[in-house]
Amino acid sequence: MISDKRTTIKIVVVVLLLCVFVSGDAEVRCIESEREALLSFKNGLIDEHGILSSWRSDECCEWHGVECSNTTGHVITLQLNSHYSAKLRGKIGSSLLELDHLNHLDLSHNDFGGIPIPKFIGSMKQLRHLSLEFCYFSGIIPPQLGKLTNLRSLDLSWNEFGEIPIPQFIGSMNQLQHLSLQFSMFSGSIPPQLGNLTNLRSLDLSQNDFGGIPIPQFIGSMKQLQHLYLGGCNFSGSIPPQLGNLTNLRLLDVSFNSLCCVSLSQLGIVFKSLKILDLSNNHLNGSMPDLRAFPSLTKLDLSNNNFTGSIPVTIGHLSKLQDLDLSQNSFKGSVPLSIGQLSNLQSLYLSHNSLEGLVSESHFSKLDKLKSLDLSFNSFILDIPSNWTPPFQLDKLNLAWCKVGPYFPKWLQSQRNLTYLNLNGTNITDEVPWWLWSTSPSLQYLFLSNNQISGTVPNLLSTSIRYMDLSYNQFRGPIPLFPVNASHIQLNGNMFSGSISSLCKTPHDYLEYFELSNNQLTGEVPNCWDKMPSLRYLNLANNGFLGEIPSSFGNLKELLGLLLHSNGFSGLLPYNLRQCQELTIIDIGRNKLTGEIPTWIGMLYQMQFLNFRGNKLHGSIPPEICNLTNIQVLDLSINNLSSIIPDCFDNFTLLASESISDTYAYVGTIGTQFGGYETWEYEYSSFQWKGKESEYRKNLGLLKLIDLSSNRLTGNIPKSFSSMSNLNSLNLSRNSLTGHIIPDIGKMEILDSLDLSHNRLSGKIPLGLTKIYTLGVLDLSNNNLAGKIPTSTQLQSFNASSYAGNDGLCGNPLPMCIEGSLRPSTTNPMDNMNEKDGSYFSFMQEVGISMGFGFIFGFWGVIGSFLLKKSWRVAFSNLLDAVGDWFYVKIVVVVSKWRRS
Repeated sequence: MISDKRTTIKIVVVVLLLCVFVSGDAEVRCIESEREALLSFKNGLIDEHGILSSWRSDECCEWHGVECSNTTGHVITLQLNSHYSAKLRGKIGSSLLELDHLNHLDLSHNDFGGIPIPKFIGSMKQLRHLSLEFCYFSGIIPPQLGKLTNLRSLDLSWNEFGEIPIPQFIGSMNQLQHLSLQFSMFSGSIPPQLGNLTNLRSLDLSQNDFGGIPIPQFIGSMKQLQHLYLGGCNFSGSIPPQLGNLTNLRLLDVSFNSLCCVSLSQLGIVFKSLKILDLSNNHLNGSMPDLRAFPSLTKLDLSNNNFTGSIPVTIGHLSKLQDLDLSQNSFKGSVPLSIGQLSNLQSLYLSHNSLEGLVSESHFSKLDKLKSLDLSFNSFILDIPSNWTPPFQLDKLNLAWCKVGPYFPKWLQSQRNLTYLNLNGTNITDEVPWWLWSTSPSLQYLFLSNNQISGTVPNLLSTSIRYMDLSYNQFRGPIPLFPVNASHIQLNGNMFSGSISSLCKTPHDYLEYFELSNNQLTGEVPNCWDKMPSLRYLNLANNGFLGEIPSSFGNLKELLGLLLHSNGFSGLLPYNLRQCQELTIIDIGRNKLTGEIPTWIGMLYQMQFLNFRGNKLHGSIPPEICNLTNIQVLDLSINNLSSIIPDCFDNFTLLASESISDTYAYVGTIGTQFGGYETWEYEYSSFQWKGKESEYRKNLGLLKLIDLSSNRLTGNIPKSFSSMSNLNSLNLSRNSLTGHIIPDIGKMEILDSLDLSHNRLSGKIPLGLTKIYTLGVLDLSNNNLAGKIPTSTQLQSFNASSYAGNDGLCGNPLPMCIEGSLRPSTTNPMDNMNEKDGSYFSFMQEVGISMGFGFIFGFWGVIGSFLLKKSWRVAFSNLLDAVGDWFYVKIVVVVSKWRRS
């Protein structure tokens, strides 16, 4: 009996094994009709990268991206999600309808060229998972998709649906558990039908624009939600209390909105399971709540808001916390010691607050997992012993503008994993330690600016440093060699000396930003800049360089800024610099350049800042300079330029338009700093502004200036100057300009500084000048101006020196005008005609012209009459004879009487 049972069991086992083998055969066997459908689908695609190269064999279940059922052999999954640049293109063929058992379709990260989502997909009712993420779809989402009521997940994110509302039919897919619509240009209101999706576990609406509406209350009915992404949606108001129903929530992201208030205490009571809370980049204010209400938090991000008060001591109770970001708020007071109890903490960001007090080793007592620490832009004093051994190994450390000095912190020598170190402005007056350059082999970002660190910099070729700022210290010696993959090097404001010819030894294909200004460098600049093809910004200003400007600058096709201010460069501006079509700033002021301003300068159409000040340039101002429509600073002062000023300045679009806002000339960003970016801006040298040399750095973009002073320019002030209504400063002083001040000068409504002194201008001060209410500096001295100074609040506020040297001027602030003593203005028709032409005569010139005409008419009126009439000539001759006889008789009588006496 027992043996029969054993025999029966063996038979059953054999049958089961046979079934397994049979089912195994079915797993790899391809159904021919579905194979043909897949090949037809492939024929509609453009496969430039061979993604579907395996789609050739008979067994379609073995093809890339295809999965078949182990029991039926039907295709159940088609997953062709591509990555990076290897993408499928073309169109999606309707042959996919032949795949009756397909329940998972993933075509994400391909490029379908902006076509709409195919309507036939709505007929694939068996689908449970549909992913069309990043497919470059556009247009209206077909309503046929509303028939896919069996869907468990739907991903339409990262497409371009053209600022349309979220379709209402999505609310009918009530089996959905995961819905992602991020970055798809949805707008308008969110349809309340989405409240029917009560089975949702994950909802992502982030990075769309819902026009400032509040967060919908119906989201609170999705009680199964575990992940809610609402970041960057332009929501306003507060977080609705209905979200308190989401007791299963693990992640809440409402960052980058316009939320103004939130009751964190209330959220804490109901969200005891919450692990990630991101409220960053809003307008939230008030103080932080009792954080014991968030026992499960692993990440808390409140950055870039308006939170005030102190950091609560209860923060030490968040024992699971790994990432804490409270940066860019208005927190005050000191950092509680309890923060040192967060043994799981990996990143701590407290930068850009108003925190103060001592930070000691006690604050880090148990932070052995800490990787990133940012205390920058506070008033902290680091009170840490020199022999302290930290419990952590940091990747990133930012202590900028905290009080760390006067000595270099020795405990940094123990940090062997640093990739980022920022000690800008930390009051260090020590000599740079030898170990700094080699303490961390992975160090890429090194910032030590605005200290008084001394010493020399060694050869850095073998290091990993890509971004280095040593500016405004006391480093000396030669310029160091830096790594071949360096991107940004800033060494300005030190005492580096000698030649920079060593730059030619190594190519630097990745170097974008190179700053050497304000040092003691000398010699000729080497002609090897073709070894730095990616260079975008070069500043060699305020050194002792000599010789000609290297012609190899013309090989820098990406160059945006070239600053050579205050050196000894001579010769001509290199001709092939015209090839740098991206240039927005050229500063060669205060050098010894000769020749004329080249006409090709007008080909640099991106130019915004052009400074040729203080050279030996001669010739005329080429009219091609008016092709620089984006110009906002033009300084040609202190040269030997002559001839007239071209009358085409109305081409300067940026200076002529009142609607254009202030622009800033950024070079770009230099890499990630704790999730953000550091922006490197042009560090410009100096301009003459309100009679003084002023430096412009971060505020350079605010400046709108034209300075043609101290040349030998002649002729009239061009009428086109009045079109520059966006100009801040105009300086035409110390030339030989004649004529009147342009009558329409009042159109330059935001002019802050006007200097026309030391010219030969005549006529009256135009009334339009009284309309410039922003005028802060005015100098019209040493001209030939006449008449009464127009009465206005503005013009009478200037000192008398602003009008001195104009003998014909009178009126406040000069002596009062005497009635009847004012010299007449040019009001006759001839004068009006001359005024329209821009040609004017002074008073003495008018008297001379009148006398000339009087002499001509009187002389030829008499002589002409004698020449034309004979009788007049005979009569005049007889008259002369009679007068002669009379004088003869009188003389003879007088002489006779004298002799007798």
